[in-house]
Amino acid sequence: MAMTFVVRKPLDPAAVAPVLRREIQAVDPNLPVDRITTLSDLLSDSVSEPRFRTVVVGAFAGVALALVATGIMGVLAYLVTQRTREIGLRMALGADGVQVARLVLRQTFVMSLAGVVLGLAAASALTQLLRSYLFDVQPTDPMTFAGAAALLVAVALVASYVPARRATNVDPLVALRSE
Repeated sequence: MAMTFVVRKPLDPAAVAPVLRREIQAVDPNLPVDRITTLSDLLSDSVSEPRFRTVVVGAFAGVALALVATGIMGVLAYLVTQRTREIGLRMALGADGVQVARLVLRQTFVMSLAGVVLGLAAASALTQLLRSYLFDVQPTDPMTFAGAAALLVAVALVASYVPARRATNVDPLVALRSE
């Protein structure tokens, strides 16, 4: 049977340890004293495994977010390439770079908003599977859903910057000549 003693002292634990060992041995010489540690070290040890899991899951989430941004940027770059003639025609008829960039960003916003709405619907339907992994958070926590949705829309808009910038540099003459 293991026994634990808790001692509150303002002194350094290393300075108190020999005194504690000696006093415990004075009471009963057969009592083993195998570990003397601070309460903060015990607390740190007790949360180290969950903390490690959280860091690993966070790292994977960061990699997934980077992959999402790269995928969105690639799809939008492809869409801008496919619409080069249209963008060139718009610019030949008087559209400036801001209007063209706004067109690409609006398209990105609409697509990402549609994806977020579908994702929120799927996530709210599948929350029962995650219920056992959540602590002090309801499976349909509105702040979590809103935060995730806002983050994904923001990542989509940031990822669309390069394709939107590329669309503003389309030369109308080159785009129309390729037809």
